[in-house]
Parts: sequence; structure tokens; C-alpha cells
Amino acid sequence: MKLKIGIVGLPNVGKSTLFNAITKAGAECANYPFCTIEPNVGIVTVPDERVDVLTKMYESDKTTYATVEFVDIAGLVKGASQGEGLGNKFLSHIRETDAIAHIVRCFEDEKIVHVSGKIDPIADIETISLELIFSDIEAVNKRMERVSKQVKAGDKKAAIELELLNKVLKHLESGKPVRTLDLETEEQEILKETYLLTSKPTIYVANVSESQIENMENDPFVLKVKEYAKNENAQVVTLCAKLEEDLSELDEDDKLLLMQDYGIEESGLDKLIKASYHLLGLISYLTAGKQEVRAWTITKGTKAPQAAGKIHSDFERGFIKAEVVSYSDLIHYGTMQKVKENGLVRLEGKDYVVQDGDIILFRFNV
Repeated sequence: MKLKIGIVGLPNVGKSTLFNAITKAGAECANYPFCTIEPNVGIVTVPDERVDVLTKMYESDKTTYATVEFVDIAGLVKGASQGEGLGNKFLSHIRETDAIAHIVRCFEDEKIVHVSGKIDPIADIETISLELIFSDIEAVNKRMERVSKQVKAGDKKAAIELELLNKVLKHLESGKPVRTLDLETEEQEILKETYLLTSKPTIYVANVSESQIENMENDPFVLKVKEYAKNENAQVVTLCAKLEEDLSELDEDDKLLLMQDYGIEESGLDKLIKASYHLLGLISYLTAGKQEVRAWTITKGTKAPQAAGKIHSDFERGFIKAEVVSYSDLIHYGTMQKVKENGLVRLEGKDYVVQDGDIILFRFNV
């Protein structure tokens, strides 16, 4: 599965700068609203040291990392859900993403205008949140119109959905995102077809200036964002988009030196991807050999046959066993042969729950 993240925020908060940095895709970046008319889409590999180590160990011909797709839409403004700044058109581009990265401006800069004339991270968050809520209200109402006709035709499943939609609508009209509504797993499945924006897991990305980096986790603006996020059980990633853009233009050695100069241990991209994986409950298992080393993204709790199905449907359909080695065991002993000699290669069946970092060879027959 490919993780897909939609990037939202007000104009001039650093969205396109961050997009440029993490994808090196050259999205247009300008100091005026609505410079991004069509969405910018970029695919970036997920850094994974385990893949690098296995590639060297097996002298593999090909290396394939897990990937994340970022969708950057134009800055939203108050009234976007009613079409201000072509907002509704922009919002449609992120309805099918897995999560939302909400970029929040936490820096002062007289050269970069703010649409409301002042820096207020919480007001900015609430402006965007309200527009997403309004957009979802419209989507729910449209869905209710269709479902109501099915109910009149005697569809019992539609009646259950209509009751749920009424509950969701009431929650949205109280000004609260759907992700804060306590829903059963079955209810969440029913809602998937409506593609509600506020049901998506959200990461608030607090964007600071270079002068704030040294104390960015305790910056007053950032602390306000963290406090706000607590109420939604949302995550906060703090970074400097400008620095990320500078880092993206350097080779690995120079990148590490610049990070050391600023006293940071990992890039904003790494932090954002880790937060996204954690938020969505994702892990990676690995396949390794001379032909290819590859990372496969799955949901935590996935059993072996379904994990095999990520490679090919035949692997799941004809699943027999999974030959599993822990990455840490392989690194400890140095070779697969020594791992086998120490009895640490396991044959797992259909009920085995795949763990992060498992190196797996699937046995199947179709």
C-alpha cells in the first residue's frame, strides 16, 4: 500500500516550501494566495536503514523502498467550502488521501504576508478546520439524499447508514470534526464511501523559522499548537520548512553537517513520515535476496496471508507458510546461514501476525 497524505493550510504558511523540500518536485512557491491552482503531487521514498543494510548484505541488484505520496493543494481561506479561492475544487483533490498534514505558521516574518494580518496559529487551525467541517456537512447532506431514496425502497442497510449520517451531521453542525466522534469499527467502514475530510487522521506541522530551531519544541507558538492537538489526540511535528528545503539540495554528507550545525538529529521529512506511520498504525516488513530488497507497508495486526497478498494476490490465495527471520537476529549473526544454524528461522502459518522488521519468504501454491 502507498501512504497518501494531503497537505493543507492557509496561504503563505510554508506548504509549498515544505512540499519542495520533501519531494524535490519543484512545486511553484510564491508570496501570494492561490498560486497553486492544480494540486502538486510528489512521491517520496521512506528512509529505512534496514533496507540499506540488507541491500549491501545481499549485494542486491535492485532496492525498493516504501513510498509516501504527498498531495499539496492551494492555500485555503475563510469561505473555501463555499468556493472562496476555488476552495471546493481544491478540497476535492484530498478526499481520498489517508491522512492530512495541516501546516501551521509559527513564525514571524514581515516579508511574508499573512492573510489575516497577524500570526495566530490557533485561529489559523480553526479557520481551516471550520472549512473542512462545512465541506463535510455538504458531503453528508448529498449522501443523505441518495440514501433516503434507498430507505424508501425498503433497503435495511441504507436505513442503518441514514441513522449514522444523521449522528455525524449533528456532530459536524456542533463545529466538531468527525475524527472526534466515538464510532464503532462497523460505522467507520460505512462512512468510508462518503470520504469525509474531518474523519482523516491529522498531523499538525508547526512550521518555524531558522532562528527558532534551537528551542523549537518549546516555542510559545508551537506549545499552543501542541495544547490544541491534545484535545483531538492529534500529533504535532515541528520543523523549519526553509531549512528542509536547504537540506534537500545537499548531498548526504553536507546534509548531516548542516543538521549538526542546527543541533537536529533527523530531518523534518523523517519526523513527518514516522508520525504518519504511527498515526495510521502502519509498519513495514521486508523481502530480501540478490534480485531485490524491498520494504512493504502494511497495517499493524496484519496476518501473514494478507501480508503476502501485498506482493501478489496469488501469494495470499495459495498461502502455505511464511519463513520468517527477525531483522535484529540477522544483524546480530551477520548472515542468513548463521541465523539458520542458531534455529532462528521460523515457519509461521495463517494466524501469524507480521511484525515490523520481519524478513519474510512466502511459500505458496496456486
